[in-house]
Amino acid sequence: MLIKYRSEIDGLRALAILPVIFFHAGFGFFSGGFVGVDIFFVISGYLITTVIIKELNNNIFSFKNFYERRARRILPALIFVILITSFISFIFLTQSELASYFKSVISTLLFFSNFYFYKTTPYFQSESDLEPLLHTWSLSIEEQFYIIFPIALWLFYKFFKRYILLFYIFSFISSLFICQFLALKTGGTLNFYFTFSRVWELALGAICAYLIIHKNLSFSILVKNLLSIIGISLIIFSIFFFNRQTVYPSFYTLFPTVGTAFIILFADKNSFIKKILSIKLFVSIGLISYSLYLWHQPLLAFGRIHFDDFSTIQKLISLLLSLLLSIFSYYFIEKI
Repeated sequence: MLIKYRSEIDGLRALAILPVIFFHAGFGFFSGGFVGVDIFFVISGYLITTVIIKELNNNIFSFKNFYERRARRILPALIFVILITSFISFIFLTQSELASYFKSVISTLLFFSNFYFYKTTPYFQSESDLEPLLHTWSLSIEEQFYIIFPIALWLFYKFFKRYILLFYIFSFISSLFICQFLALKTGGTLNFYFTFSRVWELALGAICAYLIIHKNLSFSILVKNLLSIIGISLIIFSIFFFNRQTVYPSFYTLFPTVGTAFIILFADKNSFIKKILSIKLFVSIGLISYSLYLWHQPLLAFGRIHFDDFSTIQKLISLLLSLLLSIFSYYFIEKI
């Protein structure tokens, strides 16, 4: 079922993907660019919950249709990128590296690459830059969420409908405190990749969906402008002031995620931030953001493997190639 299109959400996707690729490219100015993934988690929680609740309200929700749509959305572009990446890997990787690479392929296709990379590749260490499929850890978490969440939400809707908001809030609070506990008690790698350390971000998006669907957020345009500006300021602060030494994810992750929630909730209609995020360039980048996310890491990884000194010019060429391939993937794979 179609839901009301919000151009600012695509603009928000652009604000998420650009810092991620610049961070992975090693541009120090975007030291906290990794927070873009957290923005995506909140957006995903919001969109998926909106679709499911509206379909349940109209008695047209189907697990078969839901999982079929998710598969069509995620798998074609992912498989295409993996096929091309696997072909290139035979050129650039050694035999032992190929064995490791194809283990990451299997874990990616079976949606447990977050656990695979937890065992093999700490995210914030230099060796992670050489993993072509490292970025698929976040896709695995999202797919795990897509498998479990619709079932839980359907059960609550059918039998405990009045407690749905409490379900979201409980998921948010419990997961956030698991995240903070692991951030303080472990070295960080488990916490970064652990599904239950990330559920609260998706639950925050679900809370946004509930408030928009069931509550009348009738604030003045002045209040909406203020809160959405605070939201984008929290995100921008995170991008430029967080770094690899930041304990992450943790309570610090509230900065970009709450910022994202504020934009989802308040950057609508005639708000200033909606107008900024709805600029055609931002919307266009947002539309191809999934393909751009898929393509950038393999190309950067192979560039680092092939060139002894992976220069700024070579990085920019890799990103430009990522952009071109993303446009191709969007129009000829994603939209088919």
